[in-house]
Amino acid sequence: MDSDEEYMSGLSTDAEDMQEYSGDEMSAGEDLDFEDDFDEPDPDFGLSTKDIGKTKQPAHVVSFKVHQPSDIQHQQDDMINEVNMILDMRKEDAAIMLRHFRWNKERLLEDYMDRPEKVLEAAGLSSNTSALPKLEAVPGFVCDICCEDEDGLQTFAMKCGHRYCVDCYRHYLTQKVKGEGEAARIQCPADGCGRILDSRSLDLLVTSDLTGRYHELLNRTYVEDKDMFKWCPAPDCPNVIECGIKKKDLDKIVPSVECICGYRFCFGCPNADHQPAPCALVKKWLKKCADDSETANWISANTKECPKCSSTIEKNGGCNHMTCRKCKYEFCWMCMGLWSEHGTSWYNCNRYEEKSGSEARDAQAKSRTSLERYLHYYNRYANHEQSARLDKDIAQKTEKKMIQLQTTSGMSWIEVQYLNSASQALQTCRQTLKWTYAFAFYLARNNLTEIFEDNQKDLEMAVENLSEMFEKPINELSDPKLKVDIMDKTSYCNKRRVILLEDTAENLANAKWTFNSDIISNSAAPPRR
Repeated sequence: MDSDEEYMSGLSTDAEDMQEYSGDEMSAGEDLDFEDDFDEPDPDFGLSTKDIGKTKQPAHVVSFKVHQPSDIQHQQDDMINEVNMILDMRKEDAAIMLRHFRWNKERLLEDYMDRPEKVLEAAGLSSNTSALPKLEAVPGFVCDICCEDEDGLQTFAMKCGHRYCVDCYRHYLTQKVKGEGEAARIQCPADGCGRILDSRSLDLLVTSDLTGRYHELLNRTYVEDKDMFKWCPAPDCPNVIECGIKKKDLDKIVPSVECICGYRFCFGCPNADHQPAPCALVKKWLKKCADDSETANWISANTKECPKCSSTIEKNGGCNHMTCRKCKYEFCWMCMGLWSEHGTSWYNCNRYEEKSGSEARDAQAKSRTSLERYLHYYNRYANHEQSARLDKDIAQKTEKKMIQLQTTSGMSWIEVQYLNSASQALQTCRQTLKWTYAFAFYLARNNLTEIFEDNQKDLEMAVENLSEMFEKPINELSDPKLKVDIMDKTSYCNKRRVILLEDTAENLANAKWTFNSDIISNSAAPPRR
């Protein structure tokens, strides 16, 4: 059978425009804008700091910053230097104090001014912190760990006075840093001593490879101590996202952010971007899908029978427009309905039709109805998930297709970028459509639900149309008219996605949604009457 797959991508064309960068180069409050080959702003992440105040920020967009490793180090250095200057203490001790207070500089200074001795003791320091650490050979010294007492044995001790040979200290520090991943609160090896080892002492004691790991761990503790910071979850990405959304607000907003590496994820939970569904709903939905393993296994099967001739058909692309190779019957993969009706007023593939009360009279009928309703939404959720994966596979071949189009049509590399934009739009919109079905599963029916489903249907139809155009053979893609149609449809898909997300986000922020399940706190969903 032939499968026409649609691939939506696109709200990530200029995703970086909205991101603010901190660091020396941005200290004057400038915006670092990345430009695409197209002058088409990302509908999601198109706001830069210079636009704030001029236009109202969309309800589904949150403000955030992306910090690179150098920015994180600069932030720590600036705070350490400021505390060092105000309290007149060594920078290494100022760093230990800041880590003890989880980098809350204001609270540190306030508490230190009130009771300096107690603050120093709690942080693992002492009042005598001016002398620099040093290695020295002490005549007649015997190490309490290894019992070595040879002449000229190099030893080290912090201000607590607990002295050990350098070899034992190095072994202890290697175990702490490499074995336990500890850095910020490495204490003196003596039992019961809470004195904290500073970075200057560690640099003096260990080799350069361990020093690098030590400072890397210190940076990690800085990020993990700040509620507004999170590491980008993308593999091997060293960047940090800063976002001011608090946990108590996660029932009112879905904080989707995007790193400069291109990975988009939810700041409120460890999942990839799941707009428009709130984090609590996503958690409940994923648990339900995992619990219904037998059902999930059945749904995720890749084959169905042709509605006309019952031939077994395998879906091998992202598009839902299927054509049976045997009888040429054209149908929709999701609802198995006649494809020709999907562009008309009869198109209703996205909406679940509730059964009447008489059909669900007894417990068995209710159980079947409940399962049927779940299958309706999960089938569409799983389909878009599968299509997104197939879209991604094809997206990886898009560059090859663009090169072929250049060769056959004489277009420049810039002129064939519309295919890349279409591919990105398909992936992004598939991801959004996937989560609209999880969201819809828990929604109680009302007028707002009707609007939501209409927006969902419009986006789904646009995606299918774009997917069919995108998968045309190279000789057809060289047609200027088709190029214009693909560019128009890409833009339309992006706009329909924003309309859907904006409507959903506004109603979520204003607590207008009513849910069938207690997935969100009462502040998000008004009590049902």
